[in-house]
Amino acid sequence: MTIESTAGTQTLFRGLAVVEAVARGVPNLPALSRTLGLSRSTTQRLAAALVKAGYLRSEDDTYTLGAKLIELGFTAREQVPLAKLARPHLEALSARTHDTVHLCVPEGAEVLYLDKITGQRGLEMRSRIGHRMPMALTGVGKALMLDMSEAEWQSLYTSGLSHAGNRGTPRPWDAYRGDMHKYVTQSAALDLAENEIGIHCVAAPIRDAGRHIIAAISVTSASQYMPEERMQALAPEVIAVAEAISGSLGWRGGASRLI
Repeated sequence: MTIESTAGTQTLFRGLAVVEAVARGVPNLPALSRTLGLSRSTTQRLAAALVKAGYLRSEDDTYTLGAKLIELGFTAREQVPLAKLARPHLEALSARTHDTVHLCVPEGAEVLYLDKITGQRGLEMRSRIGHRMPMALTGVGKALMLDMSEAEWQSLYTSGLSHAGNRGTPRPWDAYRGDMHKYVTQSAALDLAENEIGIHCVAAPIRDAGRHIIAAISVTSASQYMPEERMQALAPEVIAVAEAISGSLGWRGGASRLI
């Protein structure tokens, strides 16, 4: 659609401003008018048009986002697959660190590897695209678990210990639980050879527009290249990349933690 006039452009941007204000929690006509610096009559006219088009809902003089936006949100998500959207970020992160970078999503009690950028150190590791590993014992898995309750952590931890493919050195439950609380605080998780002997990684979660964790990324290398001090130093960069991908999915900061 071509916008042909300055007046039309102004109306369009004012309408979008109304939608964005409602998304931020501005609830009603007086509040919208004050927030946007528009007259009450202009705000009412814009809001009424948005309600009619399905972009807003109005109930008891309170506005909320409408069904049309939900529909468009799902369409946008389907048009930009996560792996395709994340790929440039993963490639850049691997180039900067020289290490292997993974993108994973939850699959029951396991993680599914959606993408892998092999590092420049010539290392071989078990991970591969389409492979599954126990969620609780991998760095990406722990990042996926950051919003879960302790009961869910323990259930996944127990499942991980019984996983036939476990080749690492898991920590005792009490130490593991303490680590998880620390990871929640720092928004990043570490794997100190718990899934595969000699392999360390640092991971961070990817969130969607609803602030829910839907995926995770990790930087992975052999322990000699990835001592814990380096892992801690890398954590802010891994978090920043995960947040950049999250931003592309509509995330605007904050978590949706249950505990």
